[in-house]
Amino acid sequence: MALSGTKAFELDVAEYVEEAFERCGLELRTAYDLRTATRSLNLLLADWANRGINAWTIKQYQIPMVQGTASYYVNSTVPSSVIDVLDVYVRETTGGTTTDVPLTRMSRAEYALMATKSQTGKPNQFWLDKQASPLMYIWPVPDKSSTYTVFADALTRMDDAGSGANTVDLPFEFYPSLASGLAYYISMKRAPERMPMLKAVYDEEFLRAMSQNEERAPYSVAPDLRSYNTA
Repeated sequence: MALSGTKAFELDVAEYVEEAFERCGLELRTAYDLRTATRSLNLLLADWANRGINAWTIKQYQIPMVQGTASYYVNSTVPSSVIDVLDVYVRETTGGTTTDVPLTRMSRAEYALMATKSQTGKPNQFWLDKQASPLMYIWPVPDKSSTYTVFADALTRMDDAGSGANTVDLPFEFYPSLASGLAYYISMKRAPERMPMLKAVYDEEFLRAMSQNEERAPYSVAPDLRSYNTA
């Protein structure tokens, strides 16, 4: 027997909805069925953003610094697409030499209690004001415009499901958990007797997919003994 030789399998929104309805013991019959299922699918994707770091949604943005300006949108084109910021560093180019320095994250309280918010210099800290469209506050406020650029790795929203003909913005290994998650959401409304079974399948498949979505780099922790005194 011959292999297909293809790796192009992908479901569109309508096919996910059909699969979810079938797992609930139902049939997709009306336009309203598709509309209510698409709404559930968008809510499911929003819940995924709350469950952890979805690596495929991390985007890096360049933010040119403006002299004397403290606050910036991470994504100036679609500010509301940013959920959170993970890593931030400032790049300085002087005399043909480029240097990257990480920025330390501050809390809301630390920034609010800072007495020198307008101090200028090379940025070394930031605070993310997590509004509907998050704003990043840089400190010290840039004292130059041409030599500093901030790079931010941001966790962003996935594209909405949209119409039934659209595909979904996620990698191959998450296809099963999206189908099982949507089936569980639909069962809340249409097949409550199947909720426990569908939830168990969804949780298992989601955790399995997330285990493939983690960093593989080694990680170690060591205690800081600099202030430790022996008796």
